[in-house]
Amino acid sequence: MIKIICVGKIKEKFYRDAIEEYLKRLSKYTKIEIIECKDYSLDNIEEEKEKEKNEIERYIFDKDYVIALDIKGNYLTSEEFADKIDKTLISNSNIDFIIGGSNGLHDSIKKRSNYLLSFSKMTFPHQLFRVILLEQIYRGFKIINNESYHK
Repeated sequence: MIKIICVGKIKEKFYRDAIEEYLKRLSKYTKIEIIECKDYSLDNIEEEKEKEKNEIERYIFDKDYVIALDIKGNYLTSEEFADKIDKTLISNSNIDFIIGGSNGLHDSIKKRSNYLLSFSKMTFPHQLFRVILLEQIYRGFKIINNESYHK
């Protein structure tokens, strides 16, 4: 099973529609769940991250393989990402992808993570990034199953 644990809700309908489309496509390959945690807008960024950390940690279990999305994480090609998913699901029943709030993830979430992943040095809107992540997970399963779509 794949869990996407993210801070904040999707507001725009077109993002929700894209997310629903990828969830429908992914249902052929895996069980996937999106968990939306409360986002905070506080003057103190560290306090904000602490509160978001507490929300996120409620959904991470000891045996979960955690991949935190972080701008300083590792870069993978789509093929390498597919291989990462494939090999991880062989030895772990759950992969948790963590998308932090607008000020990033608390350091303890990064330390708890088994892997830090970055899609780019650029910053993306959180709502759009959720769509990008789902598309890449879908692409990964197409690659794993040797199905056309990838190129």
